[in-house]
Amino acid sequence: MLKMLTFFQGLPGQQPVSGAPDFPRSPQKLPSTSEAESEASMSEASSEDLVPPLEAEVALDRDEEEAGKKKKKSKGLATMFSVFTKGRKKKGQSSSAETEGESECSPRPPGQLPTVEELKVDLERGRLEAAGPLLALELELQEAAAAGRASEEELVRRQSKVEALYALLRDQVLGPLRRPLEAAPERLRQALAVLAEQERQDREAAAAGPPGCPGLAATRPRGWLQLWRDGVAQAAAERLGGRPAADAEGRTEAERAFLHMGRTMKEDLEAVVERLKPLFPADFHVVAAYAESYHAHFAAQLAALTQFELCPRDTYMLLVWVQNLYPNDILNSPKLAPELQGVRLGTLLPPTQIRLLEAAFLSNEVASVRELTARALELESNRWTQDVAPQRLDARCHSELAIDIIQIISQGHAKAESITLDLGTQIKPLLLVELATFLRSYQRAFDEFLERCRQLRNYRANVIANINNCLSFRTSVEQKWQTPPDLRSSLLSPLNELKSRGFDTLLQSLFGGLKPLFKRFTQTRWATPQQTLEEIISVVAERMPEFSELQDCFREELLEAVHLHLVKEYIARLCKRRLVLKTAEQQQQLAGHVQANAQLIQQFCTQNGSPATWLHHALPTLAEIIRLQDPSAIKIEVATYATWYPDFSKGHLSAILAIKGNLSSSDAKSIRSILDINTGAHEPSKALFSLIKVG
Repeated sequence: MLKMLTFFQGLPGQQPVSGAPDFPRSPQKLPSTSEAESEASMSEASSEDLVPPLEAEVALDRDEEEAGKKKKKSKGLATMFSVFTKGRKKKGQSSSAETEGESECSPRPPGQLPTVEELKVDLERGRLEAAGPLLALELELQEAAAAGRASEEELVRRQSKVEALYALLRDQVLGPLRRPLEAAPERLRQALAVLAEQERQDREAAAAGPPGCPGLAATRPRGWLQLWRDGVAQAAAERLGGRPAADAEGRTEAERAFLHMGRTMKEDLEAVVERLKPLFPADFHVVAAYAESYHAHFAAQLAALTQFELCPRDTYMLLVWVQNLYPNDILNSPKLAPELQGVRLGTLLPPTQIRLLEAAFLSNEVASVRELTARALELESNRWTQDVAPQRLDARCHSELAIDIIQIISQGHAKAESITLDLGTQIKPLLLVELATFLRSYQRAFDEFLERCRQLRNYRANVIANINNCLSFRTSVEQKWQTPPDLRSSLLSPLNELKSRGFDTLLQSLFGGLKPLFKRFTQTRWATPQQTLEEIISVVAERMPEFSELQDCFREELLEAVHLHLVKEYIARLCKRRLVLKTAEQQQQLAGHVQANAQLIQQFCTQNGSPATWLHHALPTLAEIIRLQDPSAIKIEVATYATWYPDFSKGHLSAILAIKGNLSSSDAKSIRSILDINTGAHEPSKALFSLIKVG
């Protein structure tokens, strides 16, 4: 990066030139009124006074007569400053100060213009009102050449004097414009008035066509306005090309360089708008001149950086400046936006280059997300296998993995949106694909942990922590990221599988302990069903605190799984075909036991938070089928039952009807046929009877 910044410093246009406008590092205080008046007291000439009448011919002729007594020499414009050394006194003679004093003490007759030597002294003293007589000398010289009143050699000599004076005037005019904020306002106005007049003379000369004065070299257009613009460009290069100070915020050299350029450009252009625009002529377009120069240098720096192989961080930094910070925070800032509406600056980089950088950014960011998520999963899975207890947050087992992954995905999306909203839209599906890939890897790592680490002390706590992770992932997928249905399914499927495997692990020992108790129903031929069920409920109640560290929603889901298991196992016992009751009284007695047991199961599960209301009809309706003796009434109950539980098959119905020992085979067949009619389910069904095997 240091090599790149060194390359920036060597870009064309870095060396300062005379007359280049400059800005102070911090806003300069405007001169006080007294200072401005003191500066202005040197000259009160208005723009109308800058072009005097052509009586300057008198002064020019007087000067020519004195010069004609000396040996004539013609050395051209290359020796134009030599005219100022003629006639100087040798040692022992009066000093120049005395000569000037005598000149000042001798009042000039009305209408008589200063001599060349006097104009030279005035210009060296910074008196810009000398621009008027100097222009008069130039116009008189053109008239003399056009009228043929002087020889070619004399015209060259006289023109060299005029050009030497113009060289002095140019430096005096462009000098204040080099550091406009440091010049007194009145001084700046004088310089601008002279510059405006010279630009007008250039336009008139250009409109008049090729010069028609034989013996005179073409000196217009002088192009002082362009010199000023060149100076503005050099000021931009000097201001933006300075090496930024080091900071303690961990920025790279390139980031500091661009921050320096952006801040400097904004502050400088705001100073131009507030302090220079009111002083400059409107046709100078001072704000546009500075904005175009600063923009050109900024763009050159970016173009130079793109010639190197960029790291991901610098690629992002370039795009942020090109697509966001520069157009929004600088050009469209409240103070600059109204002033730059008509200025066509364009983008800092060509559109094709921007597209290439955006493609590189997308690739870099996706690779970064993939690497970061894989690293986060590796660290988390290592904690599981090392038997590190999970954190507790609000009395819940907590893992930072979901937070870390969501933050990685969200930051990648936010980075793209910080460039442009469109780029954020482009990267979103790419990041969600990476998230889906991560979730599948997460599920596989969790499955491996479940199989290999059963003996660890914190095994169950880490299982609960991972189940709780699913909540944050699921919320982000369903609410925050607004994923399309197909992609949402690929994201939620690994989470549902992980949660289901986690539930199975947590409930495995509980369900294993309940199995011999459920067998007691058939072993005792349903002699004491109430006592058996109460014992089952007691065992489940003792284990409930083990699930308290689940998030509430998952604890409810787990209680629904417990509820389902109790109902399913109870029905499975009824379907064993080991109980045949031949009398209506026996059937009614069993139906009463089933009804009471159903109420006990429902009450216990509901009190503990089970939301499985869909199971409420399962046992009571079977009890009613067992109690009823009229085949037609039984058909109605079976038809209704099939609407609640579409997986209730003829095999399950036959197993229940087998309990009714007084039911003829023809009636049983007629009742089973009711399931051939598609009655339609009341709501999307969940599995119940499909989990129960019948012989």
